[in-house]
Amino acid sequence: MAQSKRIILLTGATRGLGAVLFQAFRENGHIVYGCGRSAPGNDPHLTQLDVTDDAAVGEWISKVVKDAGSPNLVINNAALIARSAPLWELSAEEFDQVIDVNLKGVANVLRHVIPPMQRLGGVIANISSGWGRSTSPEVAAYCCTKWGIEGLSQALAQEIPPGIGVVSVNPGIIDTEMLRSCFGAGAGSHIKPDAWARTAAPFFLKIRPESNGSAMTVS
Repeated sequence: MAQSKRIILLTGATRGLGAVLFQAFRENGHIVYGCGRSAPGNDPHLTQLDVTDDAAVGEWISKVVKDAGSPNLVINNAALIARSAPLWELSAEEFDQVIDVNLKGVANVLRHVIPPMQRLGGVIANISSGWGRSTSPEVAAYCCTKWGIEGLSQALAQEIPPGIGVVSVNPGIIDTEMLRSCFGAGAGSHIKPDAWARTAAPFFLKIRPESNGSAMTVS
């Protein structure tokens, strides 16, 4: 895997942490393809996409591979959180949306990206959370999915073809719109996304296939 220019696939790239990561990678000369549910503007490397649509995910990844080659760094970042409430107060629709994006969306990307990665190898980083390794009240659906990401990553690491490393990554606590939905103004005491990206981008680039199965935290 090249140490310099990387081919990076990033979900959830049109807002939040994904958007600042996308820019940080690009500014350092890497080839970055991102997707997100928000309208991406006129950037040909950003695609409006719902990761819960398996067929659309497959078409997007096929196009990336055709245009740039197999990605050697895949970051499954797309996620959402339900409103803060006890689990029994969430509707089935609210709960399902979190499960569909945070777990099924990751599985959809993996289903289509692993086959082309088998020849040249690379790294798959599945974004977890502190709430994938601990719990808090009123975020049960989100905790469920991020604990699921930890388990999925561990199991996938045991079956992944040689040359590909799968890791889970806790990004840390960042002042994002998602965090503010839980912490309110208290989120403002945490690191801002732009500052986080300056640390996170090189962190992701240093992960190697030999780290397969690791549970990491951006530091």
